[in-house]
Amino acid sequence: MIRIKRMDTFILQSFLPLFVMTFCICLFIVLMQFLWRYIDDLVGKGLGVDVISELFFYAALTMVPMALPLAILLASLMIFGNLGENFELTAMKASGISLLRTMAPLIVLMVLIAAGAFFFQNNVLPIAQTKMYTLLYSVRQKSPELEIPEGVFYDQIPGYNLFIEHKNRDTGVLYDMMIYDVSRGFENSSIILADSGKMSFTADKTHLFLELWSGESFENLKDAATGMKNVPYRRETFDVKEIMVTFDSNFNRMDEQGMRNQYVGKNMAELRATIDSVQQRVDSLGMEYSNSLRETPHMNIMPYRISSDTTGTRIRTPNPSVKMARAMDIDSVFRGSSSGVGINYLQTALAKSQRNKQEYEYRSLTMADDTRTIRRHSIELMKKFTLSFACIIFFFIGAPLGAIIRKGGLGTPLVISVFLFIFYYIIDNMGYKLARDGKWPVWQGMWLSAAVLLPLGIFFTYKAVNDSAVFNKDAYLNFFRRFFGVSETRSVEMKEIVMEEVRPAIAQERLNRLKDMVAGFLADNPPSQSYISYWRKGYDRDSLHAIRDYEESIVERLSNSRDKMVIIRLMDMPILRSLWFIEPSSDRWLSNIMIALFPIGIPIWLYGRYTQKQLRHDLDTVSKVSSQLITLIENGTDKA
Repeated sequence: MIRIKRMDTFILQSFLPLFVMTFCICLFIVLMQFLWRYIDDLVGKGLGVDVISELFFYAALTMVPMALPLAILLASLMIFGNLGENFELTAMKASGISLLRTMAPLIVLMVLIAAGAFFFQNNVLPIAQTKMYTLLYSVRQKSPELEIPEGVFYDQIPGYNLFIEHKNRDTGVLYDMMIYDVSRGFENSSIILADSGKMSFTADKTHLFLELWSGESFENLKDAATGMKNVPYRRETFDVKEIMVTFDSNFNRMDEQGMRNQYVGKNMAELRATIDSVQQRVDSLGMEYSNSLRETPHMNIMPYRISSDTTGTRIRTPNPSVKMARAMDIDSVFRGSSSGVGINYLQTALAKSQRNKQEYEYRSLTMADDTRTIRRHSIELMKKFTLSFACIIFFFIGAPLGAIIRKGGLGTPLVISVFLFIFYYIIDNMGYKLARDGKWPVWQGMWLSAAVLLPLGIFFTYKAVNDSAVFNKDAYLNFFRRFFGVSETRSVEMKEIVMEEVRPAIAQERLNRLKDMVAGFLADNPPSQSYISYWRKGYDRDSLHAIRDYEESIVERLSNSRDKMVIIRLMDMPILRSLWFIEPSSDRWLSNIMIALFPIGIPIWLYGRYTQKQLRHDLDTVSKVSSQLITLIENGTDKA
């Protein structure tokens, strides 16, 4: 018991520092992604260090759901890879401690982390997202720093385009200035040329003050050109001209309440309340729209007749269906009407149909907005749970995978972690977009990544617990070699020490019996089978298994021979292969399906006939080699 407690303490002490380190690294990487995405909104705004630090702090909090699963995957891969590489897992298994028992303290830790991730998603993340997006939108609204370049037009002052040839950076004087003022519209624009000038801000930093020297200004007077053919303009020459331009360079924070009312700023209770209220409105509007459609009169015929009983209660009675005695000839109606009346009918009907169309389109847009609101809130609600589940799944992928690959450090685990996380990220984003666009139900889209990765975690855990070779290429090559019937070469070596001598009479008897078994099998199974007989019968694999087992027992017994010719002849004995293609009829349901779907099973039937032909060839070889061995033994070449 003390040893197990020490092992649990050792596992936790090894995992926690590694997890903290990988989490910080992953968080830094995703934070750099945030920086690259919004770099254009931050550069050139003259923001203070406090604003940038606050924005990055809240951005780091919002990136935790992306960094946490990756950190768990990488840390679990590294810790169990290190244990496997140092043969510590092997020592634990040798002492009777299974892999699941080794993982037990970390499983408890993952459950706690998943619970903490849920409360973080529900209580901390909405506040962090509200503050981050509010701050980000405030930064976007801030005017850029006034850094006017030389030799190009500068358009960051609203309503103005400014050009300067060069400037004195020591005095701040601008030379050869050209200013286009389009603040009152393009048709009322004005142009100012100045030899030099200087810019400064007012004390409250809400206005830009321009002092220009030695220049001219040209201004269109479009507003004064009422009824005039030519547009007058005004030209002014000045020695000193002062202009006040509205240019707010302060950083003004937006109100958080607007973002707080969005889905990103709500916890579970608020999300459920919003979903219920909007869903109730959608249901009531849907009922109202359906009732209005049912009660709309067609051809001036009301669908209901309203009457009152003796007590004054209004009774709605459906009108009977109206059936015309014969079909109406529309052309005769128009021909019988006076000139212009038919056109009026058509125009009236067209106008009415257009009004109805616009009304229904407006109703559908209203319903679509509410449905979109429900989907976005439902997606945010599902995210509260998917992060916690993803943490557990990634642990059950990383820990068994680390025990299988047995590679520690940052090399192989980092490559595998990045590959798996990219795969998870693509699947998760695909499900999110399908749910957001309404192509899939919300729960299906948001749990798609978990549904894909959960079988992977179960598979790796099963393989690691049973010490199965997952990444051993020879195991997969042998499987496909056996499945598709790739021939194998038998290897028999001369034994230096023989524990049991070969008895010639018994050996001949067994070889003759093997020949009889082969002959009987070949007689019972025809050389070629039709499509239906192949799927219904095939070759008897049970008899083939009996022949194969008997052959292997003979080879094993004769390998004790002291005669080199017998050993050489044994190597010519083929290894019999029992392939599925030889007898597919063992699966009756598959056989019936393939017979019914005739063209689909033709390629399998052709390949099955080829494998049957190869099997018959191997069986013929078994008979020939058996006869040769009998001859060798009869001639007394076996000195035993």
